[in-house]
Amino acid sequence: MKLKCASLHRGVVVTGLLLLQSQWVGAFVPSTTIPLAVEKRDTSRIESSDGRKQTVDFPPPLSNLDRVKRAATFWSSTVPIVASYYGKYAEMKVKEEVLGQKMSEEDLQLIWDEQHQAGATKLANTISSLQGFYVKTAQIIASRQDLFPVQYTDALSGFTDNLDPMPASLARAVVEKELLHRDEKFEDVFSEFDEIPLGAASVAQVHRAVLTEKYGGPREVAIKIQRPSIESKLMGDIANLKALAKPLRGVEAMPLDYYTVFAELEAQLQDEFDFVAEAAAMDRIYTALSRTLDGSARTDIPLKIPRPVPGLISKRVLVMDFLKGVPLSRAREEMLKKGIDPDSPEAKIFGRNLLHALTEVFGRSILETGFFHADPHPGNIFVLDDGQIGLIDFGQVKQISGRSRETLAKVMIALDSRESDSNPEDLARIGNLALELGVEIKEDAQDEAAAAVAMWLFDGSVEVLPGEFLL
Repeated sequence: MKLKCASLHRGVVVTGLLLLQSQWVGAFVPSTTIPLAVEKRDTSRIESSDGRKQTVDFPPPLSNLDRVKRAATFWSSTVPIVASYYGKYAEMKVKEEVLGQKMSEEDLQLIWDEQHQAGATKLANTISSLQGFYVKTAQIIASRQDLFPVQYTDALSGFTDNLDPMPASLARAVVEKELLHRDEKFEDVFSEFDEIPLGAASVAQVHRAVLTEKYGGPREVAIKIQRPSIESKLMGDIANLKALAKPLRGVEAMPLDYYTVFAELEAQLQDEFDFVAEAAAMDRIYTALSRTLDGSARTDIPLKIPRPVPGLISKRVLVMDFLKGVPLSRAREEMLKKGIDPDSPEAKIFGRNLLHALTEVFGRSILETGFFHADPHPGNIFVLDDGQIGLIDFGQVKQISGRSRETLAKVMIALDSRESDSNPEDLARIGNLALELGVEIKEDAQDEAAAAVAMWLFDGSVEVLPGEFLL
C-alpha cells in the first residue's frame, strides 16, 4: 500500500494546508464583536475619462461577519475533499485486505489521478470565489510541482497572474489619492491610462500608462496599484490561521508544522504592502547586478529589471518602467497563437537562454550580496516582445548572511561532486552542510535524513532519495 499512502498524503497535504485557512467558524471570532451597524465608507471624487465627475467608494476593511461567511464557504467546500481522500483510501484497503482484490500500480495511479483531478477542480473554484490569502497559498502550491500532485498545480496555475481586477475608476481614485498634489489633475501626470489592467494579483494590479512631459514623458510606464483595505483583509486571515495552527504544533498526524509556514508567510506578505520598500529593493538588486563583483566596472544584466520613476512612488502606488510582453505562465499559449511549436528547436534554445538568465541573476544575487527576489513564480517572469526576459514584482525579497551564502555554495559543490547517491562519505558531508545551513531533523531520524533533505531541496535530478525517503 506504499503508493496509496503516498498519494493519499500528497492530496491531503494540499487540502490540509488550505483547510487551515478556513478560520474555523466562530472559533476565533466572538459573536459579540460582530458589528451590526453599516460601516462608513471612504469615498473619493474623481474626473472620469469623459470629463464627468463621479464618486468612487473605497472598499472597507473586512468585517468579522464577512470573515465568518468566508470561513463557512471554504470549510463546506474543502471538508468533502479531504473526506473523499480518506474514503477512497478506506475503500481500496477493504478491497485489498478483506476481499483480496489486488490492483496494479497503473490502476492505482489512475484512481488517484481521478481523485486529484476532482479535488483540484473544486478547490480552484472555491478559491476563485473567495480570493484573499487563499490565492497566495494557491500560488505556492502551483509553483511547487515537486511537492503537490500535477492536477493541483495545473488547476491552481491560473492564480499566478490574472485575478479579478478592481474597477478602473477605483484604480484611478487610488492613484489620485496617493500621488497627486492638491492642484493637480490625473491628466497632468498621465497623458494615457489603459483602463484594462495588464494583470491583477491578490495585493495589487498593474495598468499601462504614459507620462506627460511634466514628468519626463512621453514615457511608457506601468502603474502598480494596491487594492484598498487589502492589507487588513490578508493580515487578518493570517492571524486567524496562526491561531488555528498553533495548537496543532507537534501533532503526529499533521504532515507539516503549519504554524511555522504561516508565520513565515506573514513576514513575507507584510513586505508586499509597502511599495516604497519595493522600489528600493528593485533599485538595489539592479545596481548590484549591473556592476562587477568588486564594483569597479559596469556589466550587462541578462534580463530586464524595471526601474521606478522618482517622485511617483508611495506606499500604495508604484510607477515604473513598462515591460512589454507576457508572463511565463502564458508563454506556451502565446507561442501557439504565433504559430510557434513549443517543442521546436527555437523554443528549446529560448528555454536554455531563460534558464541561463535566471540562474545567473539569482545565483549572483544569492551568493554575492545575499539580497534577492524571493517570489519568482511564472507570473513574475516575463517573456518580452524583443525576446528578452523580464523580472517583475520585487515586493518579496530576502537577505541571507555571508555565512549562510558560503554554506549554501558548499552544499551546491558537494552535491555536484558526489560520487553517488549512496556513498557514505558523500552523504555525511552533504548532511553536515545541510545541518549547518539550518535543516532540523528528528533525533531518531535515519543517518541519511539530512543528506536526503539537501538533495530534495537543491537537486531536482534525484529520482530516489537516500534512505528510501519518498519524493
